[in-house]
Amino acid sequence: MTDPVVGLVLEGRYRLEERLARGGMSTVYAATDLRLDRTVAVKVMAEHLMHDPSFVERFTREARAAAMLSHPNVVSVSDQGSDQGLVFLVMELVRGRTLRDLLQARGRLTVAEALAVLEPMLSGLAAAHRAGIVHRDIKPENVLIGLDGVVKVADFGLARAVAGTGQTSHTGGVLIGTVAYLSPEQLERGKADARSDVYAAGIVLFEMLTGHPPFGGDTPLAVAYQHVHHDVPVPSEEIPGLAWQVDELVARTTRRDPVVRPLDAGAFLADLEDVRNDVGIPRVPVPTGRSSAGPDTIRPTNRPRTTAPQRHPSAPGDGTEVLGASSRRSGSRTSMLPGMGVGPTTDVAGARPAPPRPRPGVPDHIRRRRARVAVAIVVLLVVTVGAVGWWFGSGRWTTVPSLVGLDREAAVGQLQEAGLELGAVEEVFDETAPVGQVMSADPDGGDAIRGTDVDLVVSKGPERFTVDPALVGRPIEEVRAALDELTAITYVETLDYDNEIPENDVTGFEPAAGTPLPRDAQITVYVSRGHEPVAVPAVVGVAADDAQATLEQLGFTVTRETGRSPDVDEGEVMAVTPGTGEVVPWQSTVTITVSEGLPRVEVPDVRGKDADTATAELEALGLRVDLNTFIAGSTVRLQNPSGGTVDWGTTIRLVVTF
Repeated sequence: MTDPVVGLVLEGRYRLEERLARGGMSTVYAATDLRLDRTVAVKVMAEHLMHDPSFVERFTREARAAAMLSHPNVVSVSDQGSDQGLVFLVMELVRGRTLRDLLQARGRLTVAEALAVLEPMLSGLAAAHRAGIVHRDIKPENVLIGLDGVVKVADFGLARAVAGTGQTSHTGGVLIGTVAYLSPEQLERGKADARSDVYAAGIVLFEMLTGHPPFGGDTPLAVAYQHVHHDVPVPSEEIPGLAWQVDELVARTTRRDPVVRPLDAGAFLADLEDVRNDVGIPRVPVPTGRSSAGPDTIRPTNRPRTTAPQRHPSAPGDGTEVLGASSRRSGSRTSMLPGMGVGPTTDVAGARPAPPRPRPGVPDHIRRRRARVAVAIVVLLVVTVGAVGWWFGSGRWTTVPSLVGLDREAAVGQLQEAGLELGAVEEVFDETAPVGQVMSADPDGGDAIRGTDVDLVVSKGPERFTVDPALVGRPIEEVRAALDELTAITYVETLDYDNEIPENDVTGFEPAAGTPLPRDAQITVYVSRGHEPVAVPAVVGVAADDAQATLEQLGFTVTRETGRSPDVDEGEVMAVTPGTGEVVPWQSTVTITVSEGLPRVEVPDVRGKDADTATAELEALGLRVDLNTFIAGSTVRLQNPSGGTVDWGTTIRLVVTF
């Protein structure tokens, strides 16, 4: 039976020509864009889902997510709308087959062929991740392989923009996706980020190498349980001789813990290139599945080579009932106006009959009133038909105003005046645009259907980061951990003395903590080396107790020793170690020597010695000499005291005679 949708023209632009593929949620048609005279694919939502707001929102989200991307390995989406009870989006038409079709036909691929498919697939997925979009439903059905060997990622219907947490979540508690490719975090928590797409891509690689997904079961719950509780087996268990680097690539990308997977598809692609280079895997063309069997081998992701017969949108064909055509199928009918019979007739001779006569008994003023009513009805019909024609023609179209440079409120006002709706608003940091200014719009100009959503990118102003002032005075290990999490800035450390903050604690930052900093700014972290060194003060000749108090006030630990000095009075400091003026670490130990008075001297017996010799010997010991000479003598005959111990400087009396 012919699809009744074939032949319709959506929004006066897209003529649906033939059905290409049909699924549980949508049907894909080949269509002609009458405005640009090109062939496109139109994806129409299944009728039973069109009244479900959540599925309509998913459909719209697919259009917006894919429209954000411009990459040769992503199926481009050019339009989205609803018409004649159909919700649809317009995509580029890919002539070829899905990876699922290829695997069903081939069973499995060689390592070189698998990498040939995976590389462009990851390239397109990496573009989505760079744009902040998580696909969330990577599987062979959503990987298209064109007849020219170009690989494209399709179906962003489950895609979500990454939120501030770097994750997306499901809506309404319903987990949507294909369980054979869902990551453990999606199954357990409904959370997904770029690493969830990496997991699904790793599962696809396993399936390309082995011909089947890693886990199977009688129910989706059984499959989900294995994803959560079991590691993905290595492909070499089924393919002897497979390089261990390929096993490791599959294992690394399908780790149950997302933290140890590649960060995103770009990182996966870099790891793949390393494996290719390490193992020496040759580059081969992407397998398209084309064979000598002819065009019948092409799967329904593209149009067959035979062209469907062209028909006017309103002309019914075999088995097709065009909307509004039933009134024309029973043959021509003669319109009847009020107060008239079946219609005019013609006599045998062909003479024009006389006009029908008014019914007798109807006053003229009633006939005139009926005539005015009839004219009013005709005029109303003409105006209505004209308005409807205007609406479905040029009236539905409006011009997207220039919004860049306006503030957000002014931009919304311009959209409302143009009959357009505000779509998604993305806020981004910008060093030059003030807060609230529109930086870009999508679409950014040209014609659009009234009611079309216009997405805006609005400035959040300059991006700035601050260092928490509470980090001042904290241990450097704690501060390093906090700064390492603040990845937008870098830092260097400088040691500095500080008399208040303990050693290895942070004394401050340059610029000061709390200062707004741009991304990639560098700050200096000052780390305390402890108290600065202290010079030993001059305490020699100072009373011992006073000297000790002075030293302890400077942070020194004081020890005492005693000694005797001819120059320092008893009880005063006669020496200090380290010496006066020497710079030593704070809280070093300083020893002071306290004088106990004059030194004690053992008096030698110099009697019988020459007077000069005796005098020199005694003075060398610090003693004084009182010399008494009789009659020019030269020998010491008497000495007082002549022995014993005396204070330094004591006077020794000598008597010198012959």
